[in-house]
Amino acid sequence: MSDERNASPNSLGGQSVAADTRPYRRVIDAHMHWYPQAFVDLMIKKGPAHGAVMSEDEKGNPLVVSVPGGTQKSSMRKKMTNIDDIIAAMDNRKVDTQVLSMTNPLVYWAPAGFGLELSVAHNDACVEVHERYPDRFYGTICLPLQDIKLSLEELERMAKQPCMRAVWLPEHINGKNLHEKEFWAIYERAEALGLPLFLTNLYPTDPQRMKDFFMINTLGNPQEAGYAAVSLMCGGVLDTFPDLEVFLPHAGGTFPWLIGRLAVGVAWRPELQQIKRPAREYLRRFHYDLITHDAQIMRNLIDLVGVDRIVTGTDFPQGMAVMEPVDFVESIPDLTHEERSMILCENPARLLKI
Repeated sequence: MSDERNASPNSLGGQSVAADTRPYRRVIDAHMHWYPQAFVDLMIKKGPAHGAVMSEDEKGNPLVVSVPGGTQKSSMRKKMTNIDDIIAAMDNRKVDTQVLSMTNPLVYWAPAGFGLELSVAHNDACVEVHERYPDRFYGTICLPLQDIKLSLEELERMAKQPCMRAVWLPEHINGKNLHEKEFWAIYERAEALGLPLFLTNLYPTDPQRMKDFFMINTLGNPQEAGYAAVSLMCGGVLDTFPDLEVFLPHAGGTFPWLIGRLAVGVAWRPELQQIKRPAREYLRRFHYDLITHDAQIMRNLIDLVGVDRIVTGTDFPQGMAVMEPVDFVESIPDLTHEERSMILCENPARLLKI
């Protein structure tokens, strides 16, 4: 492997910083979003031929008005496309390193061939940005999961790039839950390659009931994390692939808080008798980000799953992001400095092998 895996955290962005002046060795945000310019250009040039409706927002940024099956607009604004702006925001937020991944519309709405083009645009851009800023950026592998053969080929291509540290998956794929057997070849290969799955919400599956009061985000996104976790747990994925690591956004959503109900269900429902271990043991098969927006709830989650399973991830720069991750972690009650450092630095570095 490249020596970049052990790059000094005290030379980030070309700036030399004395180790004893840094309260945390290297703050890593494992869940943030961008749009590579190559992806934006493809959406503008070819997206309409495949059903995307494109426009501009009020500031002149490219705007995805809709895609087939989509329920939300996507403004591809400068602070999500311009690397200089992204780095400036990192510095302001006291974040040293970010893991690059996109948000909606992603690629699963498209015909498979165009989905591959869009995936390649993202993946190659991750490699390019890492080569320019090796201490600051790592990438996740986007796959056109509407075609498993193309996905496996792209996974093999990008797994050769040492900067690509995870496989980026939606919490459902065009309405299909993640335990469906058609996706297991991806899980098998990711496990063999030592690449964790990083999950993301995409178009909650019941948008009509959540159309009012911004429920599509405040309720819908955490519910999607719960659906995905239970699907992987109850569908046999976690048992079949015991070394597969999985990162859940929105602090696991509904999943950790419903583990008692799951345990009761496992004890008596016939459709859950295939579960091999007590339900509570599956809590530690996942890693959880910071997106609770409540320090006490974050404390409760740490008590439930263990501080070693909490990984800094913020959803930045989305409106519902944890804007100041260091300040938020420091606000969590009864954490030692060592435990804060684990969440901000050591846990994401271990998961991503940085």
